[in-house]
Amino acid sequence: MRVLVTGSAGFIGYHLSQRLIEAGHTVIGFDGFSDYYDVALKRARHARLGAHAGFSVVEARLETPGAVLAAMAQARPDVVVHLAAQAGVRHSLENPGAYVESNLVGTANLIEAVRAHPVRHLLFASTSSAYGGNTAMPFRETDRAVTPLTLYAASKLAGEAMTHSYSHLFGIPTTAFRFFTVYGPWGRPDMALFLFTKKILGGEPIEVFAGGEAVRDFTYVDDLVAAIDGLIHRPPPLPGAAGPVCDADTLSPVAPYRLVNLGGGRPVRLDAMIDELERALGRTATRILKPLPPGDVPHTHASTDLLRALLGRVPETPLSVGIPAFVAWYRDYYSKPV
Repeated sequence: MRVLVTGSAGFIGYHLSQRLIEAGHTVIGFDGFSDYYDVALKRARHARLGAHAGFSVVEARLETPGAVLAAMAQARPDVVVHLAAQAGVRHSLENPGAYVESNLVGTANLIEAVRAHPVRHLLFASTSSAYGGNTAMPFRETDRAVTPLTLYAASKLAGEAMTHSYSHLFGIPTTAFRFFTVYGPWGRPDMALFLFTKKILGGEPIEVFAGGEAVRDFTYVDDLVAAIDGLIHRPPPLPGAAGPVCDADTLSPVAPYRLVNLGGGRPVRLDAMIDELERALGRTATRILKPLPPGDVPHTHASTDLLRALLGRVPETPLSVGIPAFVAWYRDYYSKPV
């Protein structure tokens, strides 16, 4: 297939593109290289992808009028995986405009381009933050999600609604998926694991929110992109063409649209994650306990019933495997001269 991946220089976009290329697909990477975090890291990811003949690049921003439309017209992909977004829960409190431009305007431009150049399957990356103030665990895709705690979460809920509307109006098979705390090699520098590793190796104390009692459904990146790859081949059917795959199915009654959690359903306390990181680093962290910041939720836990029904598997890599893999990458990457 020909697959357009937006956000291909990002953490998840890089890993997904690598997997698709290795499977023999042609990948067109679309990325604007925003400076939200280290652009050199993004360039390094793309440089590795660029070593493959099956990868090409469109360097542009989704919010630029006509940019993604032109890319779609030229690439004519079979599938679009829309990962590009302004990420970060806390950053949305400081720079809300970036979320409006990237996550709302950018997504609107993307789905307009897909309408003009239809594809077999559109996949849209949402977030577990969309569950917002929900307290029933695990988070089920069928739960009502109307209490976002940040503009980031609100923008992703809006993206789910926008893609559903286009799926209904124009018959675009669409799968939206909610990520749960993704980590692993080539990760994002603004995420806790990356920040903690840098500070512990530098002999600096780390700030641990909610006294280490916050719980996250950590998802190793290889498991995540394997799930996305699997879902690419399971586009939702047209209304009435097939029944639900399980009681937890979110098939829309009016569109070829489905919402799926991408998480392992095995949440871990933050202090246990830090314990595992200390073992991998061979060092002990100095922990400064802090209250939970505004917009953060105390607990995430993915229901995996639907993902298991669709693919027959769910993310299973434990922290005892995933964190040492991240640490090995981190030591290798940052030991090299710039």
